[in-house]
Amino acid sequence: MSSVNPPATGGGKKGVVLWAILTTSVASFMAGLDNLVIITALPTIKDKLGGSLADLEWTVNAYTLSFAVLMMFGAALGDRFGRRKVFVLGLLLFTLSSAAGALAPGINELIAARAVQGAGAALIMPLSVTLLTAAVPAEKRGTALGIWGAVNGLSIAAGPLVGGAIVEHLSWQWIFWLNVPIGLALAPVSWRKLTESRIAGARLDAVGTVLASVGLFGIVLGLIKGHGDGWTSAGVLGSLIGGAVVMVLFVVWETKTEHPMVPMGMFKIKAFTAINLSGTLMSVGMFGAIFLMTQFLQNIQGYSAMEAGVRLLAWTAMPMVVAPLGGMVSDKIGGKPVVTLGLAMMTAGMVWWAVILEPDTSYVAQLPSLMICGAGMALFYAPLMNLTMGSVAEHEQGIASGVTAATREVGAALGVALLASIFSANGGYASPQNFVDGLVPAMWVGAAAVAAATLSMLIAPGRRKGIHAVAASAPAAAAAPAAPAPVADQPAPAPVR
Repeated sequence: MSSVNPPATGGGKKGVVLWAILTTSVASFMAGLDNLVIITALPTIKDKLGGSLADLEWTVNAYTLSFAVLMMFGAALGDRFGRRKVFVLGLLLFTLSSAAGALAPGINELIAARAVQGAGAALIMPLSVTLLTAAVPAEKRGTALGIWGAVNGLSIAAGPLVGGAIVEHLSWQWIFWLNVPIGLALAPVSWRKLTESRIAGARLDAVGTVLASVGLFGIVLGLIKGHGDGWTSAGVLGSLIGGAVVMVLFVVWETKTEHPMVPMGMFKIKAFTAINLSGTLMSVGMFGAIFLMTQFLQNIQGYSAMEAGVRLLAWTAMPMVVAPLGGMVSDKIGGKPVVTLGLAMMTAGMVWWAVILEPDTSYVAQLPSLMICGAGMALFYAPLMNLTMGSVAEHEQGIASGVTAATREVGAALGVALLASIFSANGGYASPQNFVDGLVPAMWVGAAAVAAATLSMLIAPGRRKGIHAVAASAPAAAAAPAAPAPVADQPAPAPVR
């Protein structure tokens, strides 16, 4: 087998590298931003379109769930039909569904548009990593992927601020309209400036995609409905158990099929498994906490959407300062200590919240936790993809980036559902104190999830035992503009396991 060779303009030339960083970073920023950009608009959307707490959860989870489930499929589509082609298709799908979200007449139509948006993001995110990796020389990939990771982390953190500013000064629909001109401009630029590549002989795993979709949907649906219908009700138990059974079938299928969506053998690599477990647990804690904290600032402390977003700047601005430094340091000492420190800082910030939160807790008292969590998130995201790419063989990097991004989105969907369930089981919206009664135990659970992510990275193999920069790949292979499939009679290089 051999890959389609890109034009001769690739291979690390300065102009190609700069365009690759710009286009992939802007696209991933747009996809990442829409994870949480809707958060500060939820009270307004509830007033305008109606809906219950579960409906509001689905406006977030419809996006993160389709994003997560289809990401590996998106990576496989790129390998099969051309990464640039599928990347641009994802941009157009994301743009059109954003317009549909802006035009949604009711909460159900908005949830449907968000699900399609997530599908577009699932094509954008993993391919942005492989396209960027292909364009950047091996010795500079840590810095380039650090920039990409910083932008990605910033996009998630900036979501509440951007959403709050738009709701305050325009209307909630402009949260979605904003994507339209950016997407329409970025698609032709990406088509012209990025080089095409694909893996000959790549196959799609439609059965695996369906099984993963049904299984994850069942688990998330059970978590969302549990606090309302009762955890022992037939519907909730059936959803949770059924979803778990289907996920087991998914794993069995992936180990048997010739062309799996998620090669289970990759999880035999201890470094790769630790990275993905940490990413999932981090997202469970942080996304669930963000979902509740933005409502705390608005509904309990009385801030407008814009005021809440401004007060979150202490958190959202930190990645701009810390993430580039984290990327450079990871090139020197390896990504593991940087990621581990970031997770430990996020744990500390969430514990701070859990200890101090009361209905009248001042913003000054909350400020240290915001800054610590922001800096920790920056350190986590900056070297993460470089760690992922360095833990697997070069021909596995496309699907590996998809798996890593997907596990974080799965964590996000589970985190919003889980922490909202804990919140509802212990409190509610009846009074400010009732809200805090639910928020504090949810925050402790979120902190425990991020602490477990920290432990996972601590016990992972170190730089000399498997987590290594991509620059460790052979120079000739690393400098190639694409990650080709191996020739039929030549085995693929194996990663350190």
